[in-house]
Amino acid sequence: MPLPRTRTALLVTGAGAGAALLARRALRKRVAASPLWPMPALEEPTSGRSVRGATTTRRLLITGRSSPAEGVVQLRLEGPGLPRWEPGAHIDLVLPSGAVRQYSLCGDPSDQGTYTVAVRLDEDGRGGSREAHAQLHEGEEVGVRGPRNRFPLVGADGYLFVVGGIGITPVLPMLRAVAASGAPWRLLYGGRSRATLPFLDEIEKLGADGDRVTVVPQDTSGHPDVAAALAGLAPGTAVYVCGPGPLMDAVAAALPEGCTLHLERFAAGAPGGDADAGAFEVELRRSERTVSVAAGQSVLAAVREELPHVSYSCEQGFCGTCQQRVLEGEIDHRDELLTDAERADSMLICVSRCRSGRLVLDL
Repeated sequence: MPLPRTRTALLVTGAGAGAALLARRALRKRVAASPLWPMPALEEPTSGRSVRGATTTRRLLITGRSSPAEGVVQLRLEGPGLPRWEPGAHIDLVLPSGAVRQYSLCGDPSDQGTYTVAVRLDEDGRGGSREAHAQLHEGEEVGVRGPRNRFPLVGADGYLFVVGGIGITPVLPMLRAVAASGAPWRLLYGGRSRATLPFLDEIEKLGADGDRVTVVPQDTSGHPDVAAALAGLAPGTAVYVCGPGPLMDAVAAALPEGCTLHLERFAAGAPGGDADAGAFEVELRRSERTVSVAAGQSVLAAVREELPHVSYSCEQGFCGTCQQRVLEGEIDHRDELLTDAERADSMLICVSRCRSGRLVLDL
């Protein structure tokens, strides 16, 4: 397979020409010696696909820190040349410890020099939110990757948003966009108490015209009546839900015919599978290697022992960074992210496994 031609033209003569020739020969020898060369003539791989810059870590300055609700810290991050984003997008925060956590962007997409995230303190979590609250302060820098968008705002005849607590963060830019467009919309917003609901004042102002916003504090009103909110929805309504699992399950169960459901889960199961999951083999077709995945071990962990460059982030099946193309084998999907179409030929190797004893990845 010939080397691709570059678009850079060099004019060299005499000794310079000889040096250039030797450099080209040396490069060809290094490429030929690579374990990945020559690559099989397969279709263009989708493995590791990402938006340009999505896996690049930037150092952004924290220029603002505030508290939009009890137990929630809002961070304003600034830096030059930030990639554009649309409502529903999230970024990875690379915390001082090296841990990586995903947080939805809740600021203004038209502000190209600023990202804004909000983090609720979760005392029972894995420690990322505690670290963010304790160590991320104004005037310091933090690593950021992304943005990515697995929860985009689609065009629809109307919208119903059902949100629990901190699940409002990806929805808030959607509410602003839909309100500005003039499209019909409603929001059902629940949480432990009014004091714990972020951005409540802004949201109630957005929905002041037409009683569009229903706020249900659990301490005074119990749980939101999902069935009542969904009853009578017109066909063509897009229903967006972000919050705890039981809330999303209730919406999915009561979804009227003709409406579309859009989910954003901000929590997931433990990485790697369970101890009862059996062992299997994974062939890395392009690398011409085979790895064994032990019971309870993630495919990601086994693959990175051979290919440490493979990208990953959340290790819980909701960011999509480790999505890889599957060439052969039956996949045991354990994520909450991929669409049915994506699941036909790809998997998130941080959580999903194999049903057939052997998988072949496009790696």
